[in-house]
Amino acid sequence: MMHPGQALREAIATSVPLLRSHCRDPWVVIGSAACALAGAAVEVADLDLLTSAADAQQLTALWSSRLDGSYTPAGADRFRSHFARFRFPGLPLEVMGGLELNQAGDWLPVQVNEIVHVDVAGIAVPIPSRVEQIRLLKSFGRPKDRARAELLRAV
Repeated sequence: MMHPGQALREAIATSVPLLRSHCRDPWVVIGSAACALAGAAVEVADLDLLTSAADAQQLTALWSSRLDGSYTPAGADRFRSHFARFRFPGLPLEVMGGLELNQAGDWLPVQVNEIVHVDVAGIAVPIPSRVEQIRLLKSFGRPKDRARAELLRAV
């Protein structure tokens, strides 16, 4: 069985160079992977990427052989995006292009205002700053997001 940290490193080592080659717009790792890379003790089940809608469409076309078409993300009432889940070594990679959050009936774009880079085996990986991750997680409002925000506060 693969160690969880090893699975994340493997997914990053395989996907990040490809993302740098194929994405035209800035992108950032979010979700549990970003929390773990910021030092929080969280379980990471996938590598979540926030991209532009155009880059999400481009990646879906390029990586059609990796596409997991049977997966449907939860939270369609809360989130919408150009979503695709891809099979990568280590962990699945979930692309959310042009992610929007439903707040009181209004769909608002999810924006990351402060990005830092963390080194993963010599690869610079963009993640939201710790403070920015806490803000994002609080805005998402789900119990798992609030729990991750608390873990990040303790880092």
